[in-house]
Amino acid sequence: MTEKTVFEKIIDGELPCNKVMEDSDFLAFHDINPKAPIHILVVPKKHFENFQEVEPAIMAKMTEFIHNVAKLLGIDKSGYRLITNCGKNAGQEVMHLHFHMISGGEFTWSDKGVNPQSTF
Repeated sequence: MTEKTVFEKIIDGELPCNKVMEDSDFLAFHDINPKAPIHILVVPKKHFENFQEVEPAIMAKMTEFIHNVAKLLGIDKSGYRLITNCGKNAGQEVMHLHFHMISGGEFTWSDKGVNPQSTF
């Protein structure tokens, strides 16, 4: 048996989180190390290691869930960035599919990478 990821422990209630929204399939909560004024993590409750493994039908449901989180936070009109890392070489640290939803200012993007705090 493999050890649970930190997200699985949060989903199972073994670790606390600051929930934003939850339904039977997904959980959205505040990142404990935010990179922007609004930094939410969105995870499916069913384990998928990364985006490459997720079933398309799950992503369709997750898209609707993310739309609802954005509306709840009031960022559906002003904008947000949605990021997922797929695999260790892409910077994925927790091997459970998750999306970073970040917002709260204007973002820049340059050849040196993303600077989400550029106007915060």
